[in-house]
Amino acid sequence: MAACTGKTMPAAVRRAFEDELRRARDAAPDTRAMWTALERAHIISQAWAWPHTRAHWHMFRLAVRCRDRAETVGQVVRILVAGAGSLTGRVPYGNTGRTAAGISTPMPLPDDLRLLLGRA
Repeated sequence: MAACTGKTMPAAVRRAFEDELRRARDAAPDTRAMWTALERAHIISQAWAWPHTRAHWHMFRLAVRCRDRAETVGQVVRILVAGAGSLTGRVPYGNTGRTAAGISTPMPLPDDLRLLLGRA
């Protein structure tokens, strides 16, 4: 996945990202399903600064809702660095965005997202 170079998110990728955010919202009160959708939104968004930051903002809100102090603090840190990481191409692609994953740990992309993002 190429670093964001000021280009906008392709329409199909934008739709998938927004679909995952919607899936997270619609899954309430099933927090496990909500986290899964937000993790997928995060993976999709990593190359674009604003969507990447939005994904972490939604994760922060869910962490607060779940009263998960460690995840909340971890998401604050990620909100602060997500945009810069995307702009410089210094993001751990495939990372789910959760605190337990580690802030700089790359992870394998799910097959459907690899195809969507052009990493076949």
